Amino acid sequence: MLSGADRIFTNLYGMHDWRLAGARKRGDWDGTGAILAKGRDFIVEQIKESGLRGRGGAGFPTGMKWSFMTKQSDGRPHYLVINADESEPGTCKDRDIMRFDPHKLVEGALIASFAMGAHASYIYIRGEFYNEARHLQIAIDEAYKAGLIGKNACGSGWDFDLYLHRGAGAYICGEETALLESLEGKKGMPRLKPPFPAAVGLYGCPTTVNNVESIAVTPTIMRRGAAWFSALGRPKNTGTKVFCISGHVNKPCNVEDELGIPLRELIDKYAGGVRGGWDNLLAIIPGGSSVPLIPKSICDTVLMDFDSLRDVKSGLGTAAVIVMDKSTDVIRAIARLATFYKHESCGQCTPCREGTGWMMRVMYRMVEGRAEPEEIDILDQVTRQVEGHTICALGDAAAWPVQGLIRHFRPVIEQRIAEYKGRALPLAAE
Repeated sequence: MLSGADRIFTNLYGMHDWRLAGARKRGDWDGTGAILAKGRDFIVEQIKESGLRGRGGAGFPTGMKWSFMTKQSDGRPHYLVINADESEPGTCKDRDIMRFDPHKLVEGALIASFAMGAHASYIYIRGEFYNEARHLQIAIDEAYKAGLIGKNACGSGWDFDLYLHRGAGAYICGEETALLESLEGKKGMPRLKPPFPAAVGLYGCPTTVNNVESIAVTPTIMRRGAAWFSALGRPKNTGTKVFCISGHVNKPCNVEDELGIPLRELIDKYAGGVRGGWDNLLAIIPGGSSVPLIPKSICDTVLMDFDSLRDVKSGLGTAAVIVMDKSTDVIRAIARLATFYKHESCGQCTPCREGTGWMMRVMYRMVEGRAEPEEIDILDQVTRQVEGHTICALGDAAAWPVQGLIRHFRPVIEQRIAEYKGRALPLAAE
């Protein structure tokens, strides 16, 4: 259980002043200049030693990602781009960080940019986040006025500019290279890799793209030390995480706790338990809509961290916990997600462009039972022809929910088909 003293996001619920004065009372911007004075290499090593893994879904080690940026400039500027697009269904953690704790992100942007030799950083925020963008811009303006960013940021001798860019609400722009394309004023379509952004990113310059939460925790790690952060959670799954709990629970909420907390404890302790009691649970999507669901039998004991969920063929993703009780038509729920991914595919890759629509149409026939039993295997085969065969991970995101449904709820699909045939046969005889 996470103690109050170890909580990083101390204003997650907006109970206190989110502006600069309130942020400083909570410890933000405390000794930032001294942190920068320790040098770029020291900061990168501390983030490596902390074990921080990217909080946007992939879980890649953040310090290692930072180290990919070249130490010496070849004449091109370096950039940090912060992914605040947050379009994953069920996910609402970054928006609360930006709305109620924006100075953590602004300070984190300065420290991370300095560590990577970037004099400028861009925050790409989802267009629908009007209030979040407003709060963030106010926080940026306050930081400029106080001399915390801008020329000679925090008296460090480092010049740093931070820009807020509002997107237009496309899910695909949450993918880092599509985000860079959009930021450059082009259509948001993923780029082929290599070259990777660390070599050729924004405007053809070395760039690192990080999630809001990954950057916002950086100042606290630097102040309290890598050993403190790495002592929280489990080995290779260290630190705290903001979990978004929604669906059939008594108190939907965002909450910060250690990685590795049991899923059942997370829901019972913070979300008031499953509606109708734990025994009324059908399944849970543990990490946002793009990861496979897991049934109650797995939910009973699974831990909420990257490796534990990977071991049960799901994933932590963005840690958006979507709870479904026994009143849920689980086939219709996954069909609805298939519709989302079909709509949000950029259409660049044939497997995704054609496959998402095909999966959606077959899923809605499965909802009604208008299918043959052998089509379940055909549907599974098609998801595997989409998965891993596209430029970006949207194809995987579209395939995995369907795979999870077939893996754990195949009898439900078969029963639906049998029921439809049972209704249809007498009508045909008439």
